[in-house]
Amino acid sequence: MTSRSTLAAWLAGLDGARLARVIVARKDAVAPPEPRSTEEVAERLQRPGSVARALPQLPLPCLQVAETLAALGTLSRGTLARNLGATASAAARELDVVLEVLADHALVWPDGDGDLHMAAPLRHAWDAPLGLDAPLEKLLEGVTSEELRGMLVALGIKPVGTRQQRVAAVLEHHSDPERVASMIAKAPSAARELLRRRAESVSPQKESIVFGAPEADSRPGARWALDRGFLVCDHHGYGRDRMPAEVALALRGPDWHAPFQPVPPATELVFVTAVEVNREAAAAATAFAAHAASVLSVCSAAPPARLKSGGVGARELSRIGKTAHAVDVVVRIALETAYSVGLLATDGPRVAPTKEYDAWAAQAPAARFAVLLQAWWKLPLTPSQSRDEDNKALPALAGTPLCDGCMQARGGLLAAAAGLPEGRGARVATDLGPLVAWHRPLAHPSFSDETPFATTVREAELLGVVARGSLSPLGAALLAGDAEELAAECRRLLPEATGTARLGGDLTAVVSGTPAACLAELLDATAARETSGAASVWRFSANSIRRALDAGRTPEAISAELAAIAAGPLPQPLSYLIADAARRHGRVRIAPAACVIHGDEPALLAELAAHRGLTSLGLRQLAPTVLVSAAAPDRTLAALRSEGYAPVAEAADGTVRIEKVPPRRAAAVPTPRKTSAKTGTGRVAGRAAEAPTVDEARTLAARLLNVPPTAPEPGPFGTGVPFGTDTEEIVAGYATQLTYADVRQLGHALDAGTAITVEYVAASGSRTVRTLSRLELDPPYLEAWCHLRDAERVFTLSRIHSVMPA
Repeated sequence: MTSRSTLAAWLAGLDGARLARVIVARKDAVAPPEPRSTEEVAERLQRPGSVARALPQLPLPCLQVAETLAALGTLSRGTLARNLGATASAAARELDVVLEVLADHALVWPDGDGDLHMAAPLRHAWDAPLGLDAPLEKLLEGVTSEELRGMLVALGIKPVGTRQQRVAAVLEHHSDPERVASMIAKAPSAARELLRRRAESVSPQKESIVFGAPEADSRPGARWALDRGFLVCDHHGYGRDRMPAEVALALRGPDWHAPFQPVPPATELVFVTAVEVNREAAAAATAFAAHAASVLSVCSAAPPARLKSGGVGARELSRIGKTAHAVDVVVRIALETAYSVGLLATDGPRVAPTKEYDAWAAQAPAARFAVLLQAWWKLPLTPSQSRDEDNKALPALAGTPLCDGCMQARGGLLAAAAGLPEGRGARVATDLGPLVAWHRPLAHPSFSDETPFATTVREAELLGVVARGSLSPLGAALLAGDAEELAAECRRLLPEATGTARLGGDLTAVVSGTPAACLAELLDATAARETSGAASVWRFSANSIRRALDAGRTPEAISAELAAIAAGPLPQPLSYLIADAARRHGRVRIAPAACVIHGDEPALLAELAAHRGLTSLGLRQLAPTVLVSAAAPDRTLAALRSEGYAPVAEAADGTVRIEKVPPRRAAAVPTPRKTSAKTGTGRVAGRAAEAPTVDEARTLAARLLNVPPTAPEPGPFGTGVPFGTDTEEIVAGYATQLTYADVRQLGHALDAGTAITVEYVAASGSRTVRTLSRLELDPPYLEAWCHLRDAERVFTLSRIHSVMPA
């Protein structure tokens, strides 16, 4: 019985609750179209891509058990325990827990005889599992009959006739670990040392290749080992010598066992209360929400420029941070998360907010923060560590390779914090790093981290996901994957937006908490922001009021709007400031010519003409109330303002030119519409359907277990089930490399307009994995938008070798 049919039989024998656990753990196996049988579920679970998605989510002991089975093959539970050194009662119980987790992921399962089987792709997940090379039988496939005869003679065995018999004789000899170890113990010292080092190494040694292949017996002792089959020359691997797994295990001895660490590493803990965790998480989340809003507001007023290589450079990051009063890490996280959810988009040479940003900015602080927090949780990169030669942000925009390990690191951090005893937290939050490595061993920390995963921990603290070295309610909601619970926790921890400000006689406006969008807009228009965070401070000045007047506001409107948001009466100094700025505003006017300055006060015009600071403008007085400037209007306007005057610009018709510039908005990322050549109709390409909930998984499990066995004919691929749509039948006729489940998923993606991931083999033989959207079937071709090439591409259906939901 094959591994796949064994998995199908095991799935069919489960009860509904257990099968639902498998569905929840491996949601991609039940992605639309819904599988019709446990056989189809088993086929999807055995896809290499599906197994590759499941492995990074497992803790260290699960990977250690899986690696042991990949190295040693099918084992009984008792044999596995002995190989892991887990025969003691406590370790045995831990091993049972690990095997349950692997079974829930359909990676390892028991058969009726108690032997443990594993998903076929697991055998190829490690180049050398446990540091072991291939078994002897595999390595002898390239050895000639005459070479086998020489091995038998060297081993002291009478050579037999056929090659098959000689292979069997060598295998029988090497299958006895004691005999192998005894013979090697009597070998020349150079051979013993060479074989000992090779048995202890973590991977097969490779020779340096300069010109041609190296001699297999170039090292002392190699010839003796090769003659006896303790090393085998790989003629397909540039002549390098390889040690069979049986020989390595014999040399490691009966006391050797595979690594197995079922208990996470110890961490120094301190007592913390829920009140302390909530308080710190709320403070961190509130501060980040306010700073992020300021960062995106700055981007709305002055969209940052893109570098030629993509992304936003260090100079723009510094400008945004200085204007928004936010540190670099906050700026980076805010930009990356906003870009990932479509609040920012490319707009020619700049990165500008979209219309979605306006809707986001109008929401309450809790809702705004929830959007950015979920985006951070799903980011395939570490935003505060997105460094390169330009020190730029937005690496996704720059085409920087993304890494699923970043998401796994965040998942491992939250899992590690959730596993701490109740009421306890890490003494220092970065002490959680080793726990992250245990919970997600395939997640790699940043190369610049002084302690493992320190960058990820710092980001989590900044967002309030981890507080006082413990998991906060926000982190618990993220880990549970419950969007409604996360929104509720954000509303509970973050205060409502503040709609009033305390206006002081020192010309400041102080807002406690997060200012409402309309309040922040008014204060940004009439004052200069000095600080942001838990409390934000703006300062009024003659220049800030002049900017508001330039934007078309009247003095009366400014006073009325500020009085409406003030916690008390409008301070007298602020009223005087507005009145004085209004009195001076527009006394001088600049009309387009190149250019003419005119006003109603001859003394003021004479003052301008004699002003030394304005000599660069080349001012000449044509009349008591008219000056001509040699500079352009905008330059003249700026020069007069820099000297403390408050001129206004005129339009060509003599009216005052309002300087309020509408905010720049980038177009949202379009969802292109594809037109069918057959029907002439169009459809919008959508996203893949959401994964099933726990209740949906239980319902699906019950339905699958109630499906009666089908006859092997006459259905496609011997399933006994007919094609569901014409699209499936067309795909099956051309995509001959695909299985029944793959054909169904590709057909569903075509009909529903969802994205898919395919393994594609080009005419050159090269294999690539591509995510495709905007699919259009034109047999024998598939037209699609290729996310790898970021362009439209045409694919030959017969060269698609597997399909996965995107």
